Formats: sequence, structure tokens, C-alpha cells
Amino acid sequence: MRCDAGPQRGVGHLVRCLALAEEFLARGAHVAVFGTVERLPWATAELTARGIPLHPGPETPAELVEAAHRHELDVLVLDSYELDPAGAGALRAAGVFTLAVIDGDSRGQVADLYLDQNFGAELPGPASAAEPPVLPGRLLAGSGYALLRDSVITARPPVPPPATTVSRPRVLAFFGGTDAVGAAPVLTRVLVATGHPMDLTVIVGRPEIEAEVEDVAPGRGQIIRPVPPTSALPKLITEADLVVSAAGTSTWELCCLGAPAALVCVVDNQRESYGRVVRHGLAAGLGELPELTAAGVAGRAARATAARTLHGLLSSPQRRATLAAQAWSTVDGQGRARVVDAVLDAVRAAAVSD
Repeated sequence: MRCDAGPQRGVGHLVRCLALAEEFLARGAHVAVFGTVERLPWATAELTARGIPLHPGPETPAELVEAAHRHELDVLVLDSYELDPAGAGALRAAGVFTLAVIDGDSRGQVADLYLDQNFGAELPGPASAAEPPVLPGRLLAGSGYALLRDSVITARPPVPPPATTVSRPRVLAFFGGTDAVGAAPVLTRVLVATGHPMDLTVIVGRPEIEAEVEDVAPGRGQIIRPVPPTSALPKLITEADLVVSAAGTSTWELCCLGAPAALVCVVDNQRESYGRVVRHGLAAGLGELPELTAAGVAGRAARATAARTLHGLLSSPQRRATLAAQAWSTVDGQGRARVVDAVLDAVRAAAVSD
């Protein structure tokens, strides 16, 4: 697995690689991660707990090939927006089976297999006439291939949660493992602005985020509880009456767990997936983070609209249950098994043809 994680990069690439690693390990494979994990003790602990070694991340195509040969790799998973796109083609030419994890844009990578786990994903077209298209038989597309960790799969309820009336809903807010864009304080203030009673738990990925959240004054009947990143997140999700989160890789965890959720688009590459998820009723939409942080009339209007959406969810058990049921039925937790099946089938087929 070639991926990176850190306070500014976030942890989405590492988390979905961990899910894939767990499936490969369960099939008897040997797994290693190549990359940088910066200032994230809990993330390195996750690797250690699974017995997965962490090696320095090769950057250039030549370095990728050298590392693959040195470690005698049969398969290399590339999950990065930063690596040279030519790396996938170089690995293939060197006889290393390559799976590129993408989010809509293949970045010109020429891989043996592509995975786009986003809801409604389809074949991306080439960015230019010189760029090769992704071939239909080589793309695993859609949330049926969502990569989810053991802790999420085992926490999946047998049925979506029913409509339950509560006077003070339990709300969970989290925005990735590090909250690289600082969304937690913004959405904490929007939640408080609903005026609705709530017991709010906010996952704070960095000390400066925690300080900002602690500065938010709760309203009547509201409790705000900042907590650090935790491996118990799936349990917190299933216990919440409403989850507020970023529209990143955690979206599929929320769906699998049947969580009634309201999402925020925090970075540009989430926009397309965010739009699809909201249009199909898998989650409520709160808008884009730059709109919610904008100054002046536009910013106040965006925050007021988001607060009204949240108030509607907090005050309506049926609306929350409808979202939860649609989400739960969309992601079944078997995506990573389908991906590994496809990889192993392709590797075996290549070995036979050789």
C-alpha cells in the first residue's frame, strides 16, 4: 500500500488502505505500507496492532519500481493525489500488478485495475487527447466497492435504526482524522445556532481545533464535549441520533452503519460525490465549507440555511430514520472483499497467461 497521512493531508487514504490491508491479511497475504504518517500516534498504533510494517514512501516511478522489487511485491496499491501519475505505468512495465485508488480523476495513471468507491462513480474520461482512457473492464466503480475496516463492518446493525423520539438528541461531529480544514469549530457554532437541545460530542484532531471548540458557548439544553480521535468511533456513530461530518471517505462508514447524517463538502474533490449522496437521500446536505465560513451576508445566509436543515433533523425522528434506512441499504460492508477478489482473480489470470 502506497499512501500518506498527516495533519494537512488527512487520513482518508490511510484508512481505506487499512481496510484493504485487513482483507488481504485475512486471505493470508503479507502486507506493508509505504509512506509517511506524520504526528498521528493513533494511526501508527493501528498499523502496529495489525502487524503491518511502515516503510519510507518511494516518490518517483523509478523509486516505486525499486521498492517493489526489493520487497518482492506481487501487488502495489497506489492511493495518492501527489505521486507522479507515471508510477503506475512504470510498475506495470516492471511486472508488478498495480491497483490505483481514485476519486473520479485517474490523473493519467495507467494501472492494471482502478477503484473508485464513490457512490454513482463511473468511467472517467481522459483529461486530454494524449491521456489514455480508463478501460471499462479495469474499473471497480461505486459504493459496492467501499473499503471499510473490521471495526466498522462488525458494528453494522442487522437493520437500520428505527425512528426514535428523544428530547435531547445525541449528536456526533467529526471531520476526518485530523480535521485538516478546521471544520469542527464552524459546524459546532452552526449546531449551537439551531437552538435545539443536544448532547454534542466533537472529535478534535488537533490541539488548536480543540481550543476553538472549547470557546463555543452552548445554548440552553446544549452540552458540548470535545474528545480526541478514538478507535471507538464506529461505536460513537451507532450511538448517535445524528452525525455531522465531512463528505469524504467516512461517508461510506456512516452509510454502512445506518447513521442519520448531515454532510459538509470541505474540499473541492468531494463536491461531485457530495452532490450525488445528497440528491439520492443518503445524507442531508449542509453546503460547502467556504460558503459556511464566508463573511458578510452570503456567509450568514449559508450558516442560517445549514442551521435550519440541522434543526429539522434534530426535531424529526422520521426524517433521521429515512436517511438512515437509505444509507444502510446502499453500503453493505462487503466492498473490500469484492476488491480483493478482483485483484486476486486478475493476478491469477496473469500468472496463467505467463
